[in-house]
Amino acid sequence: QVQLVESGGGLVQPGGSLRLSCTASGLTLEYYTIGWFRQAPGKEREGISCINSGDTSIFYADSVKGRFTISRDNAKNTVYLQMDSLKPEDTAVYYCAATILQIRFWGQGTQVTVSS
Repeated sequence: QVQLVESGGGLVQPGGSLRLSCTASGLTLEYYTIGWFRQAPGKEREGISCINSGDTSIFYADSVKGRFTISRDNAKNTVYLQMDSLKPEDTAVYYCAATILQIRFWGQGTQVTVSS
């Protein structure tokens, strides 16, 4: 059974940092393109970062470029999203997704709230 689990969300003050983790069971993440998405209340889900299976291509949305860093640890079968200089507009549910060919698996999401 394939399962993706996000963790590391929570409440943080503006300017603070969080590191999200996306851990998989039932599949080996190093063979997948991993994307991080987020959805704020009343807004559409947006893709904010992704890393391909060879780690040769990394994408960041303009809204997070220079503040967020995606990385993976194949030994732990985990992909991370380091989030620095957080802003209130980063408040959302964050999801990871693993994609190979036409197949995509989603995690259940983790809430990130940036507020003073």
